[in-house]
Amino acid sequence: MAITRFDPFRDVVTLQSRLNSLFRDFSEGDSPLTTASFVPAVDIYEDPQKVVLKLEVPGIEEKDLDVRVENHTLTVKGERKFEKEEKEENFHRIERRYGSFYRAFTLPSTVDTENVAATYNAGVLKLELNKKAEAQPRQIKVNVGDKQPVAA
Repeated sequence: MAITRFDPFRDVVTLQSRLNSLFRDFSEGDSPLTTASFVPAVDIYEDPQKVVLKLEVPGIEEKDLDVRVENHTLTVKGERKFEKEEKEENFHRIERRYGSFYRAFTLPSTVDTENVAATYNAGVLKLELNKKAEAQPRQIKVNVGDKQPVAA
């Protein structure tokens, strides 16, 4: 029986080699950065009156954005087109992602899906969804000193 020396980093080196091979195969394809789809970053926050989503979609024209609400699901689709005015071989580096994207968000039942406002400014798509009136907090006045009659 042969004795094998334990090497704790052997699996890590193997994994790194496989990942390097995967990335090498990906980068040798037919211009993957210009044809791959991308996922725009999004910020979501809410206050007592509304839910707000902000998506980063610079370089996308307003006509190339599609925002829909169906069955308490908000979907945002769009496409960033590659500018064909320059030949691809003249570029030194292409890091921006081009292609289509699709994002879907499940909305809480407290949101009024009939009142959605969308604005597009400086590459940021802002969606404001008002909450239903019954979902908004309301203040209840507390009377001090008055005692309620106790039922017998």
